[in-house]
Amino acid sequence: MDRRLERAEEEIAHLRRAIDDLSDVIARQSGEIDILTRRVSLLLEREAERETEQGSSVPLADQRPPHW
Repeated sequence: MDRRLERAEEEIAHLRRAIDDLSDVIARQSGEIDILTRRVSLLLEREAERETEQGSSVPLADQRPPHW
């Protein structure tokens, strides 16, 4: 009976470690996603400004592709 308890405790320790590792990964990825989201927003704003300066009546993102 003691051996089964030891194995269960070992497994719990391994699972806790795995959860901690995954939590760290998720936290890091969340930060990276936030940075990338800000960069995409900035790029979209810059492109919209560029299109406005060029006098395009419809923003490129809203135009239909030529094959439609």
